[in-house]
Amino acid sequence: MQTLKKPVWIKAKIPAGPEYLRLRGIVKRYRLHTVCEEALCPNLGECWGGGTATIMLMGDICTRGCRFCAVKTGHPGGIIEDDEPERVARAVKEMGIRFVVLTSVCRDDLPDGGASHFASTVRAIKRQDPNILVETLIPDFNGSREAIAKVVEARPDVIAHNVETVPRLTPQIRDRRASFEQSLTVLKIVKELDPTIYTKSSIMLGLGETDEEVLYTLRRLREAGVDIVTLGQYLRPTLNHIPVHEYVHPSVFEYYRKEAERMGFLYVASGPLVRSSYRAGEFFLEMLIRHGR
Repeated sequence: MQTLKKPVWIKAKIPAGPEYLRLRGIVKRYRLHTVCEEALCPNLGECWGGGTATIMLMGDICTRGCRFCAVKTGHPGGIIEDDEPERVARAVKEMGIRFVVLTSVCRDDLPDGGASHFASTVRAIKRQDPNILVETLIPDFNGSREAIAKVVEARPDVIAHNVETVPRLTPQIRDRRASFEQSLTVLKIVKELDPTIYTKSSIMLGLGETDEEVLYTLRRLREAGVDIVTLGQYLRPTLNHIPVHEYVHPSVFEYYRKEAERMGFLYVASGPLVRSSYRAGEFFLEMLIRHGR
């Protein structure tokens, strides 16, 4: 497939400014990884400049190999840093942010996929400051109810898990161990275990999906009780990753936003540069969580 030229609406800020440099310094000092850097996120400059960062737990080597993702694939060998939860908590406090997103690489080499590590990190942050809102963007833990329950019991404010794309494209885009139905099951289990926790998912566009498939995917997410959904443009991180099929026009993103709101989602972010953890501390989302539905 011929490489498509990026349209004018795909334009991200170059990372710069004192706040970006301050956060980058804290991240390095506490030996943390961020999905912002590892996944080559186009919003790194904007989010870090605004005092928001998404922290990636359990290293920078993923046991899975999704065709859209820039994070390194390999075998971490069961190694995990037990002091990471406390380091993250101290870093978050020093950053002075009110809303933090915790995500991770997939760790199929760990007995619970790293669920207990997520839980420990949430608790460590809440001990530092119970008013900090915590979102966990979790892997599927191979659909383990027991593993998901460990995260739920730590009481993060939001539990997110991304379906990434429409069902038809899932086998082409995601690692073979992932599936659309398993991802839906993860989101359903969270709501079954604790209906008060907000759930969230994300869809990438521009991979060859149709309008009907996107609307179907949104309906399935809503039927699973998902409260928050984000839609963004897939951007090919390197030539080794799956090509962009099309650059979706901003008006189409606006159409999906309106349709998703009609379906009853509490919050919808939809636009070319929107990412799952994009501007996680956005005013509306923070007010939604702090003051209820």
